[in-house]
Amino acid sequence: MALLAAARRLPRVLRLLKLRHFATASSSPSLGEFATSVPAPVWEPQSPVRAPPDDQFAAWVTRLRPGFTACDLADAINSEQDPDLALALFRWAALRPGFRHAPVSYLAALNAAASGKRPVAAENLIHDVLAGACTPDLQLFNSCLRFCCDRRSLFPIAFDMFNKMRALPASAACRPNVETYTLLLSTVVRRVRRPPASLVYLHAVRSLSRQMKASGVVPDTYLLNLIIKAYGRCLEIDDALKVFREMPLYGCEPNEFTYGYIVKAMFQKGRTDKGLEYLREMREKGFVPSGGVYMSAVAALALEWRFEESREVLLDMLDSKRKPDMITYRTLLEELCRAARTEDAFELLEELNARKGGALDQRMYSELLDGLHWISQPHQNSLPRRDMGSDERDSGD
Repeated sequence: MALLAAARRLPRVLRLLKLRHFATASSSPSLGEFATSVPAPVWEPQSPVRAPPDDQFAAWVTRLRPGFTACDLADAINSEQDPDLALALFRWAALRPGFRHAPVSYLAALNAAASGKRPVAAENLIHDVLAGACTPDLQLFNSCLRFCCDRRSLFPIAFDMFNKMRALPASAACRPNVETYTLLLSTVVRRVRRPPASLVYLHAVRSLSRQMKASGVVPDTYLLNLIIKAYGRCLEIDDALKVFREMPLYGCEPNEFTYGYIVKAMFQKGRTDKGLEYLREMREKGFVPSGGVYMSAVAALALEWRFEESREVLLDMLDSKRKPDMITYRTLLEELCRAARTEDAFELLEELNARKGGALDQRMYSELLDGLHWISQPHQNSLPRRDMGSDERDSGD
């Protein structure tokens, strides 16, 4: 028992001497520039690792018969609910003479560390995989990527893993696949908001798209929607439409998300006619836009004083069980007043209030009605009384 306890304590000391970071040279200049642009990772404090009881650990050791394989160890780790005991088994097996960890045992240990909320232990395992501690395996690499992509501080390591996968020979069967590109693009697209700050992320999206095509990976609809979403958020309409037209070449059909990203970007860009055209095409195919897409269309049409089309889209939105916000209602009604169509604005407000299904609650109706009364009144003589009096006294003098 003393020997087992010493064997379990030894890796913990050795872990303090491990190199935490690897300066892996990026084989892709564009991705290398993107990785260096990410802020320096902030390392979290090490999570407490509880030493499992000796009797439980000894029971597992005796259960693993002499000559056990990496698959046997992986089954033992996967069946253990205690993450600390599972990781202790993994470390103990590494010290056994003649035993070498395989991808299946690393995958089991990584799952135990991730599900057991042991991020430091999982990060150490990823560094081992990146350094070549086991033979290459596509499932293991993608699992490492998934863990890194879920943590902002480990995002540069995800691209190091991606470049390692690309550098492997084709015979290793570890080249990036659809899952790999989906994980990376999902993480990048989450950071794409509005230009110009998001242009660095858009540059990474373009690089990943080119490499995906060059490597012969056939994307699915979800992956292409991610690319369209990134272009749409940056208002790169032409690039988004290019990917949209290429979807049939990959055997993919556009869905409601595909149309939603394109329609919303077109209305935000000011290409109202095209946006309305794709919105109608979307509705003809039976797709229901999201509330954000509907509200962008209603506001954009109202600002261009295309009130009939804006009203049509608003009513279709209500029929589709999508609820507009106050800004959408106010934009349409106030633009009607500015266009000298005050009576139409009041009639539309009363029509919306009379609709069944709760298009307007009492608070929204009262605020919109007060706003219409205020904006419909002349305000050219609305200066405070004391100011007008002072002006009159000055002119009299």
